[in-house]
Amino acid sequence: MSNTPRRTLFLVSLLVFNFCLGSTSLVFPQSRRQPPSSDQKKNKRPDPTQQTDEQKPETLPPDVAGKQQEAEKLSVTTNLVNVDAVVYNKKTGQPQLALKQANFAIFVDGVKKEITNFATPEAPITVTLVVEYSKLAETLGLYGSGGMEAGQMEVIRPTAMFLSQFIKPTDYVSVIAYDMRPTPLTDFTNDPTRIQQVISLLLHNTPAFSDSNLYDALKLTLVGGRGDAVVLEDSKQRTAEYSGMVSVPGGRRKAVLLVASGLDTFSKINMDQARKIVQNSGIPIYIIGTGQMFQKKYGDSMDPGRGSSIRGIPIDRMTFLQADNTMKTFAKESGGAFYPVVFEGELPEVLSSINALLRSQYSLGFKPDDIADGKSHKIVVKVDVDGDGEYDDKAYAVRAREVYNAPKADASSNGKTGGGKQ
Repeated sequence: MSNTPRRTLFLVSLLVFNFCLGSTSLVFPQSRRQPPSSDQKKNKRPDPTQQTDEQKPETLPPDVAGKQQEAEKLSVTTNLVNVDAVVYNKKTGQPQLALKQANFAIFVDGVKKEITNFATPEAPITVTLVVEYSKLAETLGLYGSGGMEAGQMEVIRPTAMFLSQFIKPTDYVSVIAYDMRPTPLTDFTNDPTRIQQVISLLLHNTPAFSDSNLYDALKLTLVGGRGDAVVLEDSKQRTAEYSGMVSVPGGRRKAVLLVASGLDTFSKINMDQARKIVQNSGIPIYIIGTGQMFQKKYGDSMDPGRGSSIRGIPIDRMTFLQADNTMKTFAKESGGAFYPVVFEGELPEVLSSINALLRSQYSLGFKPDDIADGKSHKIVVKVDVDGDGEYDDKAYAVRAREVYNAPKADASSNGKTGGGKQ
């Protein structure tokens, strides 16, 4: 047996053993450390200019957070549009590395744009792991496994494997669990002890609410807002401000890893609003779809239209199809990928694929100064791998964001829009 299967088997055995030690209801303990000053946002972002070889893994350098996104604001005004792109060979599926800025071209509605910013895949990654941790997801996992394991293991297993196997010392990861509302478990960290605390916290608690509000969780993750205070910090406050992934400083590759069924039961925003937030953030979303075994077992026997319910929530066959379509849309338009995982044995290959894509992202940027019409515009990234002046569309594919929602021009400022990054 190779080392990788042994490590995976050991990890899963450890998770099941730890879970059997005991569980409590999901009322995350609030710690007692002094909160930050009132003019500073709770989550600190990694600053690449302050990294050293002897960096402290737990204490993150401060960033310039900017003003909080208003609750109803669904777009980010910008003078720079970021496009993270992964280039891979269509036949082999292998990412293409060692490319330069001259190898890329960005087209917006067919018009070529000058690439003003460029970064290679050598930069560390900053990723937020978003986990659906609700009674609804627990029920899907329980029935999907035939009652052979605790239902929440379907979301805990990929979470634990990613955190323990794929986060490097130079990377930063934060974790947000959501049911009725998103709850940050840890701020950005690369401390192995803190990462293990997150895994243990999920193992030794049980979900508290049936509602799974995916759209609200993505909004807090991407553009920030006011949410529960970080669970693994000593905060005397119940809530705190978060700046979102869009405020992570430049020079680092950014991504969101979502482990979820795609169901949304009670969010304050709707699908269209969540979709626009995903489009505007420009941050790739890699999704591990859960509840897939449940669908395989029971989907055909469910009523096609609101005749069934799970834990009192009306769910039918069409609801699951819509959930899968939602996740495919979020992944495709953000430049990420969607992996509907049916069997536990698929996880090592899926996580390795996600990790390879994360480590192969090129960061491109262009200025949309002549686009201020308030409309959606199609983005296409092309690549000339061999530098012969011809785009290699037949041999290579590019995974990148597909949409840019331009802000409306401000008549009082002669068509100019506000600054920022998108």
